[in-house]
Amino acid sequence: MASGIVFEEIECKSIINKTNTPGLDFNWSINPYRGCQHACVYCFARGTHEYLGYDSGRDFESRIVVKINAAGVLAEQLRRPGWRRETIALGTACDPYQQAELKYGITRSILKVMLQYEQPVHMLTKSPSVLRDIKLWSHLARTTDAQIAFSIPTLDGAIQKKLEPGTARAAKRLEALRQLVDAGVRCGVMMAPIIPGVTDDDGHMEEVARAAKDSGASFVAPNVLHLKPGTKEWFMPALREAYPHLTSRYEKYYRGPYAPKEYTERVLERVAELRDRWGMGKTPALPLAPRGQMKLDL
Repeated sequence: MASGIVFEEIECKSIINKTNTPGLDFNWSINPYRGCQHACVYCFARGTHEYLGYDSGRDFESRIVVKINAAGVLAEQLRRPGWRRETIALGTACDPYQQAELKYGITRSILKVMLQYEQPVHMLTKSPSVLRDIKLWSHLARTTDAQIAFSIPTLDGAIQKKLEPGTARAAKRLEALRQLVDAGVRCGVMMAPIIPGVTDDDGHMEEVARAAKDSGASFVAPNVLHLKPGTKEWFMPALREAYPHLTSRYEKYYRGPYAPKEYTERVLERVAELRDRWGMGKTPALPLAPRGQMKLDL
């Protein structure tokens, strides 16, 4: 236990999750941890903590499940004759490089196994701590399809402190992105989530796109905030405290989990224009928040 954080060490029976969400570019995912110390108030994965009997609020941020045997189990699964080396998305319900990784190194051990088996991997993170494994990622990139997407919804430090208080500054993430690109790793930026009334203006989005390009990103991919059960109950009080003038708008927009289709399409079109202007690619294979549910391992 550290600074109020409880680490729950478990041994998992399997580590590769089969997704059951139509339309995705990947069918498999791995989450080295459950819960996330980054404490993003908008995190779409909060509701998954309720499957463990914990709440999606403080428990999600402070009760971190650690899969201590993940690497060994992964090696067993990758050795199976039926495994076809399809791309695995690393970190769809947690950040693989959250603070727990500094203590346990589960993600590093998983990547070593993936390198051994030349396993294609795409990862999403907010953490510059990935640089501790830059040599490993460089080897992976030379061996197989390995790429990293950094989640950067804003460069505004004040907004970041309100909405993702446990994360490193966006500038640090961009510095990490540049170093990884220089080491031969394909990287991009997930402009996600785009938060209505907070980060959806042209100035915000253009600033992120420009910074991504300047840092060597190959792609920029957007995703508009959605509020499923488990997340909405945590996000709305934070919104009322930080941006009370937006409360009525959100009550109108988020009667269900997703913002209105017309609004979402308009925002995505704007990001597409920015992407074209700065000469970057389209959405990578790894989305920040896939619609539907994933079969979760334990």
